[in-house]
Amino acid sequence: MNLETPLMRELRVQLARHAGPMQARLPLRNIMLTATNAPTPPFAQMAEPDRMAEPAFGLVAQGAKRVVLGNQVFDYAAGQYLIFSVDLPLSGRVVEASENAPFLGFGLKLKPDVIATLLLETGAPRKARIEPPAIAVSGLTDDLVDPVVRLLRLLDRPQDIPVLAPAIEREILWRLINGEQGAMVRQLGLADSRMTQIGRAIRWLRDHYAETVRIEDLADIAGMSLTSFHRHFLNVTSLSPLQFQKQIRLQEARSQLLSSSQDVAAVGFAVGYDSPSQFSREYRRLFGAPPGQDAQRLRRSNELSDAAY
Repeated sequence: MNLETPLMRELRVQLARHAGPMQARLPLRNIMLTATNAPTPPFAQMAEPDRMAEPAFGLVAQGAKRVVLGNQVFDYAAGQYLIFSVDLPLSGRVVEASENAPFLGFGLKLKPDVIATLLLETGAPRKARIEPPAIAVSGLTDDLVDPVVRLLRLLDRPQDIPVLAPAIEREILWRLINGEQGAMVRQLGLADSRMTQIGRAIRWLRDHYAETVRIEDLADIAGMSLTSFHRHFLNVTSLSPLQFQKQIRLQEARSQLLSSSQDVAAVGFAVGYDSPSQFSREYRRLFGAPPGQDAQRLRRSNELSDAAY
């Protein structure tokens, strides 16, 4: 889309004004905003401000970002958005940002119950003929940017938020349902969709990442046969259940290394590794540096980011 329309210009202004360390106090609880004036190291997608541990829609108003799922790379830049429909172990980084043109991003949690209500109100929901992916990138349209801008305007009129915000968030979801990735979004609202079934197994893995997992138990949680579960889990996540669990463990280890004073071996044991050498080897393969060195790099990056505001 044209990045110099009045809507896109206002979107950048609103994000630049409201993003930053104080956003934790924003009265709109379902959104997260990001602004950074330099590229970032890779981070666990679910642990950062616009990377939520629920299905989410995220757009870029300025700059560019890269998200990695296993061996898949998703690049999206100004004028594009990304949707993920289940809680995936994503790793991402801002790849284009500067003092003169900081990265500006917006994120909105996708609520399955609200999507289900919209589907019921507008006709009988239908399953997709082809199983949609769990993550995809598309181009923004004016009819999607418009309600996002109106939602951000409410940050300056907090008294209007209880009345107007729910309707605007529904409008954003409706635009997504009818957009290029509509099949993926619609599946979130269908209780019996394959994506919802796989989502139940994913939530179990998230909650029990340090435990030994039996694939048969995961298939039972999803309510699927073992063969069907293997196939659909791979289709949705692009990873096997064990690969998925490993990425969750490593991302949780990274979070613990950043926020606690535990040594590397203790963190590895805490997230389910029996071998410190295996933990360090797999950690470096995913994040590009050994655990201790990576934690120091992230702390320095956080300090620089805080100093920028």
